[in-house]
Amino acid sequence: MARKAFETFEAVSAVVPREGGGYHAAIATKAIGGSGAPRFHKILEEQTFETAAKADEAAAVHVTRLKGVDEEGGLVW
Repeated sequence: MARKAFETFEAVSAVVPREGGGYHAAIATKAIGGSGAPRFHKILEEQTFETAAKADEAAAVHVTRLKGVDEEGGLVW
């Protein structure tokens, strides 16, 4: 798992189960200190991973490339 903190949000590598089996790589964003649920952003949507660990590993690489999180929790590349 990779985590990157920005001024008001944090981004964490995550996975989203795929209907029919497998996993999508994702990045979850959440306001720092906020009580709301995280917002999940699927990345590499065309790619399905056999295990959650492999999907998280792919997502972790993209967390390091992230430049920020906008005020609505969207990813900024």
